[in-house]
Amino acid sequence: MSIRQAITPVPTAFTSISAAQCVFESFDPVTLVDLKIAVQGLKSTTCALDTVPTHIMKEAVDILGPCLVSFINSCFSLGIVPAALKHAIVKPLLKKPGLDPSLLSNFRPISHLPFLSKLMEKLVFSQLLFHLNSNGIADKFQSGFRSRHSTESALLRVHNDILTALDSRSSVVLVLLDLTAAFDTVDHSILISRLQHTVGLQGAVLNWFSSYLSNRSFTVHINEFASSAAPLSSGVPQGSILGPILFSLYMLPLGRLISSHNIQFHFYADDLQIYLPVIYNDRSALDPLNNCLHTIKQWLSQNFLHLNEEKTEYIHFSSDPTHSSPDFGSSSPQFAS
Repeated sequence: MSIRQAITPVPTAFTSISAAQCVFESFDPVTLVDLKIAVQGLKSTTCALDTVPTHIMKEAVDILGPCLVSFINSCFSLGIVPAALKHAIVKPLLKKPGLDPSLLSNFRPISHLPFLSKLMEKLVFSQLLFHLNSNGIADKFQSGFRSRHSTESALLRVHNDILTALDSRSSVVLVLLDLTAAFDTVDHSILISRLQHTVGLQGAVLNWFSSYLSNRSFTVHINEFASSAAPLSSGVPQGSILGPILFSLYMLPLGRLISSHNIQFHFYADDLQIYLPVIYNDRSALDPLNNCLHTIKQWLSQNFLHLNEEKTEYIHFSSDPTHSSPDFGSSSPQFAS
């Protein structure tokens, strides 16, 4: 059974976040200058689905550009993504050097997409990002997929908050949550609803994203072997340009839900850290954190995301080395310390 099929949503009602106040219903027409900038920004690697090598497309952009501009603008105005651009070749990539290659869980499925698909995604990405930034929609504590943000900015913020708490003579409990195959279990209907009601996509723009997510397919290639084509009924393509930002928008309500518990948090892509200053020997100090963890687990289940409790860890920070690690209690999820 797949991870997605094994998730049983918990029948819990969560307060919906406020509806988007700003609407994005039509794409700005792409100009030849926009196209050339986007083409040069793409890597020169060629996908097996391309009939023309990428480096030739780049070299011939002055000749092919007007036709490509016309094609892309037609897709934008009609709100469609052609079926030929929604098929991917998936190649498994070892998550980290040194991992056991005999375990499937150590691989990440990377989608290799046609040049035109990547080009269209890049042009959509820039307009979507402008909408998010100009209207303050993106989560300010998400450091993934954002300009001038990185793992370093995420680390600096969490590190600073922990040191500030230690200076005030509090201990800090940091929980590092691990999601299993998060990109692959995203529910398309929930994502479209979130894009519409939370992000403010309407009209041709919403139709384009609905078309982008629907009727996708893939084949798996390993060395010289290839599988038959299969439908992609859930998830966002890893290796695509839009996949990461779509995932971050899918997760938008979770940050606001955590804040409602007065718990500090920070995202980097699908990595989530939550942390709380606590007073030593106060047995009730962890109650807000425990309540928040249960709420997170329920929300993840409702949104077809799976919390891997075996890989989720907590770290206790204290300026006094004699302080023992806190007891989460028997009712809390069991994490590694």
